[in-house]
Amino acid sequence: MEHTLNLFNAGGPMMWPIAASAFIAALLFVERFLYLHMGQIKAADFVAGIKTPLKKERLLEALTICDETPCPVSRVIRAALLNCRASRGVVIDAVRAAALQELPLLQRRIASIMLIAKIAPLMGFIGTVLALVGIFNKIGKSGDYLSVSEFSMQIYNALISSAAGLALCLVAWVMYAFLQGKIRAIAHDIDWASNEIILFIERGMPADESLKIYGKESENEQPKRV
Repeated sequence: MEHTLNLFNAGGPMMWPIAASAFIAALLFVERFLYLHMGQIKAADFVAGIKTPLKKERLLEALTICDETPCPVSRVIRAALLNCRASRGVVIDAVRAAALQELPLLQRRIASIMLIAKIAPLMGFIGTVLALVGIFNKIGKSGDYLSVSEFSMQIYNALISSAAGLALCLVAWVMYAFLQGKIRAIAHDIDWASNEIILFIERGMPADESLKIYGKESENEQPKRV
């Protein structure tokens, strides 16, 4: 712990904004991870669970299932069910409108993590440049010569902020890529589930239809969270 504090102090004043940026990135990542995790369900099981009451013409029960499963997929499916008596074009428009409302919510604050990843190396570089300017200014004013060991130690301290900025950049990019992967997975589930329910409505909600995914039949279960 003491060694870490010494490194932090040796890195110069730019270590404070780097540390603050790291803290903000961590908070954003945790918040986004929890939000996306809560919003991700098994789309196949959910659609199967929705189809079960629809096959028996129990629309209200299907809407209740959507209300009890708060997530992007359920809200888009709910929009389709509310317009299931209308024409295909109306159903598609309702689904698209609901999806357009969900996608910005999924991507909220993700750009802030990317911004931190981009500016972190610049902050570290600024810290190094400021430290080097201070070293040469001190040498110029004093007129003294520094030994190789003293000069190398000063350069070592100056490079600490650059190393910290690059480390934060790497971690922030990993966070961003991980969250983007979860967003793409949820967006895929929204697309698949909405298409599946639109086709089911268009076919008249047949009672003898079974849901097939990847060549296997899915059981008609209630939705399960991941």
